[in-house]
Amino acid sequence: MADTQYTEDNIRSLDWKEHIRMRPGMYIGKLGDGSSPDDGIYILLKEVLDNCIDEFVMGAGKTIEVRIKDKEVKVRDYGRGIPLGKVVDVVSKMNTGGKYDTRAFKKSVGLNGVGTKAVNALSAYFKVESVRDGQMKQAEFELGELKNNPDVEDSGKRKGTRVEFIPDETIFKNFKFRNEYVEKMLRNYVYLNPGLTIDFNGEKFHSKDGLKDLLNENMSEEDMLYPIIHLKGDDIELAITHSKTQYSEEYHSFVNGQNTTQGGTHLSAFREAIVKTLRDFYGKNYDASDIRKSIVSAISIKVMEPVFESQTKTKLGSTDMGGDLPTVRTYVNDFVKTYLDNFLHKNPEVAEKIQKKIIRAEKERKELKGIRKLARDRAKKASLHNKKLRDCRVHLGDMKKERRLETTLFITEGDSASGSITKSRDVNTQAVFSLRGKPLNSYGMSKKIVYENEEFNLLQAALNIEDSMEDLRYNNIVIATDADVDGMHIRLLLITFFLQFFPELIKEGHLYILQTPLFRVRNKKETIYCYTEEERKAAIDKLKPKPEITRFKGLGEISPDEFQHFIGENIRLDPVMLDKAMSIDELLKFYMGKNTPDRQEFIIDNLKVELDKVEA
Repeated sequence: MADTQYTEDNIRSLDWKEHIRMRPGMYIGKLGDGSSPDDGIYILLKEVLDNCIDEFVMGAGKTIEVRIKDKEVKVRDYGRGIPLGKVVDVVSKMNTGGKYDTRAFKKSVGLNGVGTKAVNALSAYFKVESVRDGQMKQAEFELGELKNNPDVEDSGKRKGTRVEFIPDETIFKNFKFRNEYVEKMLRNYVYLNPGLTIDFNGEKFHSKDGLKDLLNENMSEEDMLYPIIHLKGDDIELAITHSKTQYSEEYHSFVNGQNTTQGGTHLSAFREAIVKTLRDFYGKNYDASDIRKSIVSAISIKVMEPVFESQTKTKLGSTDMGGDLPTVRTYVNDFVKTYLDNFLHKNPEVAEKIQKKIIRAEKERKELKGIRKLARDRAKKASLHNKKLRDCRVHLGDMKKERRLETTLFITEGDSASGSITKSRDVNTQAVFSLRGKPLNSYGMSKKIVYENEEFNLLQAALNIEDSMEDLRYNNIVIATDADVDGMHIRLLLITFFLQFFPELIKEGHLYILQTPLFRVRNKKETIYCYTEEERKAAIDKLKPKPEITRFKGLGEISPDEFQHFIGENIRLDPVMLDKAMSIDELLKFYMGKNTPDRQEFIIDNLKVELDKVEA
């Protein structure tokens, strides 16, 4: 074995911006291009907004203005303003910030003095401006390097802080801000902070009823088994209902205004408290899964100096509320036991509906017990012998926690397509599930079909979502089918399956469509892959004289060497999103139910639009 030298020359000291730029994942999770709600560009925006929210929580400033145009972000609050002598330090000196002083920030989101430094270091351009006491201080940076540091000057502007930044495209490849994700983030902020107004590109977001508004936004009134139960305490707020159609549990959890998408101690305590309270209320030892089946709820708590399990603050690790308060578990349990129990005694009609729901869930579970066991055994056997799932190493080693956000499952059709993806994928984070033929149209069917149908059963097992989204094995679920009629049909059938049985996968932004090129245009010197007719025409013009043009009819026609370009850092994903104007039941009925004149008219009208585009 060769003798590896390890000397003083191997030791390096990085300054603050170098460390962030070299290891961005430590500070903002995954990078991405903006196609996923947890991509880095949204974390940058969140880090800036968190400071604005903390100002509001401390009673300073009721309005936040957010402007996003193309790749440039501008955020302005009307809080106290950063102390002028510390403006540069706060955005460029590690372990510097006001939140170490609990007299200034009692229950804030950001506590480690890293947030805006990470934004600064990972931005091609960054500007901060603070106004207070009739004076203003500005500073401008490029890639974290201070470029302009003018003196303090008099100003007639309103007090507050303004931040501008443009994410660095060498780190965030081909990124694009999607308004849908930004709006969801901003809505969550106003739900958690009634009285706050956020103005996003001229549209104002405001909430009167907090988490009750959140649930109303995320589900239709027709789908609610009973009106939302809305309970509030000094440091806790809950909103609870059950869905008439949804099978699994759905939770929205928050700590100090931070959306803890991976839950944590507060959510575990809440799920436990719901079960204990309802068992005590009805005097029956109902199974926990029957009690929580179809629940749709939200919880928000405020904790002194919270401890999160990562810099992106997606999972609460704190066991204590802080100060003289009890543990998180005890606090949540006591609140739910008292307030939910009181509500149910005062509202017997709601209590009756919940009990009937539990009894119905119990009956369905017992009916499915035998078939579920057979299905599990079949799934294990099929996974081992038929190689339906080619898993990634994240689930086979000790890097599961560290790289969970990067995991992707490609659902593809046919041996050739799945073979190409399997050979060209990143084996550490990307897995492949191979479909056999077209899936069943599951619209209107019961959960029983998930276990009886081999494809659905194996897919459910691969994702690990039988009872809850909590243990979802892949952060990104990507439908990879041919760009032809059959491929589109398979996409539609898979989306129907997820909407019918696991809608929260879509609601929480986990489902995507893989975009692969339709054309390859090349000459002896250069190859250009084109995703649209417009790109094809531009490529032909660029590669004059007449280049070779290939039309890809299916994924199986793309070689593994070429596929690496399309599922690596330049991957193009279209997120599957729900139309707020239509409930899931209405959506499925319209697109997947029996043919209706309305649907025929919809197809004809949209076909005309596409033909007009081609002619133009």
